[in-house]
Amino acid sequence: MVAGARDTVGLAIVGSGFAARFHTENYRRVYGVGVRFVGVYSRRPEATAEFAEEFGFERTYGSLDELLADPDVDLVDTCIPNRFHEEMAVKALQAGKHVVVEKPFTGSFEPGKDPEDWQRCLDEALASADRMIEAERASGKRILYAENLVYAPSVQKARNLLATADTSILRMVGEESHSGTHSPYAMQWTTSGGGSLYNKGCHSLGAAIYLKYEEGMRRLGRRIRPSWVVGTVANLTHSEAFRSESPENIRTGWSDCEDWGAMVLGFDDGSIAQISAADMVLGGIQNLLTVYAGRATIHIGNSPNDAIMAYAPDAEAFAGEYIREKVETTAGWQYTNPDEDWINGFPHEAQDFCEVAATGRAPVCDSFLGRDVVAVCYAAYLSAATGRRVDVPTESA
Repeated sequence: MVAGARDTVGLAIVGSGFAARFHTENYRRVYGVGVRFVGVYSRRPEATAEFAEEFGFERTYGSLDELLADPDVDLVDTCIPNRFHEEMAVKALQAGKHVVVEKPFTGSFEPGKDPEDWQRCLDEALASADRMIEAERASGKRILYAENLVYAPSVQKARNLLATADTSILRMVGEESHSGTHSPYAMQWTTSGGGSLYNKGCHSLGAAIYLKYEEGMRRLGRRIRPSWVVGTVANLTHSEAFRSESPENIRTGWSDCEDWGAMVLGFDDGSIAQISAADMVLGGIQNLLTVYAGRATIHIGNSPNDAIMAYAPDAEAFAGEYIREKVETTAGWQYTNPDEDWINGFPHEAQDFCEVAATGRAPVCDSFLGRDVVAVCYAAYLSAATGRRVDVPTESA
């Protein structure tokens, strides 16, 4: 810890669901900075009380305003649907709190009505991101962008290897896919601001942009930024082929959000990234990124990985023991992730965020990256709707 740093950070959580749970579990793993579990607020008082008791939070709040008025709170972690990111982040910053904003950063919450109307979506999403960044600058506090894949040990090791080789990234190929989202909010544009391309693709996209930032600072003294994108999307669970078979292990119920998407992204140094994402892929989560550089190739296989391989002839053998995210059966050979949170970067993310709250330094994963992910994804939606390559607007950040 640096001189003048706080010994203890007061943490408050907004939300009491899936994301709030695994975020809190990883704040328990922070070392070198004391983390005081101050309070919880969510819209469901009974669930809020149960969550606070389970994780040892000191108090619950009856409103967001009550939470933000608490002088014991230094860091607010907002585990809420995308639609509410801007509102809650701005309020937290104005209240003098550092704020954790989940990925993706923000969005536009009415899909385009025709091909050219997707330009409105892009403009609205970027305007929202820019308002958040302006509030951050005015407050003197930090937005902590919770893209855990940036913090994953494999991505950080890739960064070190690329720096040691002093080589340029030429191409990256990334994917995040599984058999369906945890959240019903992610299946409706009004709350998610996008489908698979946005809510899944943001992970490998964020890591790819981060690695180009790091390369640019090392080689050019500036961040290498996204330049253009070509995107395409589909809703495969609405297809005739899917309906005729109705696979029981693939999540259905998508309304106006895509369950598959892909993009090719060009950077301002001429390199590219190919990103795909889906919510209709069996076999457990696919969380992959391969980096092709001038002097190296690096494959990041967060999931599946073969750190532990386990076999059972029937699903009952491992009943009650966690195997890995989204796997449909525990029978047969399994890629049994020994510490899924660790390999996906969640404890490292929590560590960074608490150190930022204690010292005021910049986070590894910041609002600048969050804004670029928004710009790329909504430009990809515009490209998918119009059938043309779209320049990525980066000038306002």
